[in-house]
Amino acid sequence: GLGGAAMAEAGELLSVDYEVSGKVQGVFFRKYTQGEAKRLGLVGWVRNTSYGTVQGQIQGPAARVRELQEWLRKTGSPQSRISRAEFSNEKKIMGLEHKDFQIVK
Repeated sequence: GLGGAAMAEAGELLSVDYEVSGKVQGVFFRKYTQGEAKRLGLVGWVRNTSYGTVQGQIQGPAARVRELQEWLRKTGSPQSRISRAEFSNEKKIMGLEHKDFQIVK
């Protein structure tokens, strides 16, 4: 039945890399991303790149990862203007590879 599949889905861990373009530096984007990730119980990291984007990795339960992807696409920090959010290297993982969600310098 569907019950088993739904349970497996809920427990499935995903890892995905992201890069967000637009006005995303100097607007507390990393801090808000960290806050949102922690609220959702996700781990990973976020950093500014030298060419004006914000990139990182998120890991956690599939449904929560989807929520943060949606947040990165549409919301971001209050002063940010997101023009594009790209996701890559999405894969299922057996266990989390990070202890928490960090802002990387």
